[in-house]
Amino acid sequence: MPVIECDVAAAREKLVEAGADVSAGNDDHERWRATYGDAVAVAYDDKVVVQGANPQDVEAVLRDGGGHAYVYFDGASRGNPGPAAAGWVLVTSDGIAAEGGETVGRATNNQAEYEALLRALRAASDYGFDSVELKGDSELIVKQVTGAWNTNDPELREYRVTVRELLDDFDDWDLAHVPREINERADELANEALDDA
Repeated sequence: MPVIECDVAAAREKLVEAGADVSAGNDDHERWRATYGDAVAVAYDDKVVVQGANPQDVEAVLRDGGGHAYVYFDGASRGNPGPAAAGWVLVTSDGIAAEGGETVGRATNNQAEYEALLRALRAASDYGFDSVELKGDSELIVKQVTGAWNTNDPELREYRVTVRELLDDFDDWDLAHVPREINERADELANEALDDA
């Protein structure tokens, strides 16, 4: 449950501008409550506590943008193609800023890897990071996105184009292949999403 220390009046304004549904608090301690996406923000005197399935929905609106993030991504497919899921983690010098895992329907493993990368990039963009270091354990995805390998499959080519468009939103980016054990949390999130489906 993320806690954001901030000016709660300014936080309320940001959420209203983003289109959140804001209401009065449930008791004397709560200043207000806001629902945005799959998250609920509860304001107290000098902090906002974020709850719900996707707290990053609110965090992305309230946290100050900028800075650098390490972005880990992994896709999982049970069958090739088969039920698939994506997992991603955003890490800053303060620790994990956000993470997520969700099913992506029926896909090949490579498609699931691209889906994970897309979700990670969108989350990093929502958080307003200026630069990202992307890390994944799929050599194919890393080599295709960086241009070292051709992308012959039409669907993967489309994914590659979308990824490159999203990368243009950042001032600086790097994409590197890492061993599976370095990418363990993103892998866990993808597999947990499949287990829960």
